[in-house]
Amino acid sequence: MAAAASIRRATPEDAGVLCALAERTFVETFGHLYPPQDLADYLATAYPLELQRQQLQSGDYAAWLLEQDGAAVGFAFAGPCGLPHAQVQAGDGELKRLYVLRSHQSGGHGGRLFAAALDWLQTPGRTLWIGVWSENFGAQRFYARHGFVQAGAYEFPVGATRDREFILRRQPG
Repeated sequence: MAAAASIRRATPEDAGVLCALAERTFVETFGHLYPPQDLADYLATAYPLELQRQQLQSGDYAAWLLEQDGAAVGFAFAGPCGLPHAQVQAGDGELKRLYVLRSHQSGGHGGRLFAAALDWLQTPGRTLWIGVWSENFGAQRFYARHGFVQAGAYEFPVGATRDREFILRRQPG
């Protein structure tokens, strides 16, 4: 019988685990959408280890690992908003990534990771942002249930491919 999955705040020493899991979950979730060269080009620069370590050391970013039987099977990553929207202000927060391996989905784990990140992101008066693929309807419904509404769109490059991403926002209050 497998142990219950637990969530813990990631440390700078977890940067390698986070980068590997980010790549694995991206490929598992979206890899089939792209020509092999576009996917390879994206992955070559998408998850730099030293940047991940610096972000976690800074205190401006935070990540949470979902672990089961000693292995990382999901994560959430949050920090200052970097989405291309004219109304983003200094101090706004963003849920940057939330992924769970397919083998561990549908167990409420994504909701638990989301709650941990939201708890950390929420401060009085802070606007929160999320970027989500325009075709990820399940994620859009999930975020809408938590008060996020579409505020814009942009193109997300994966190699030469450009994905349409929606920008979601939740106003403070």
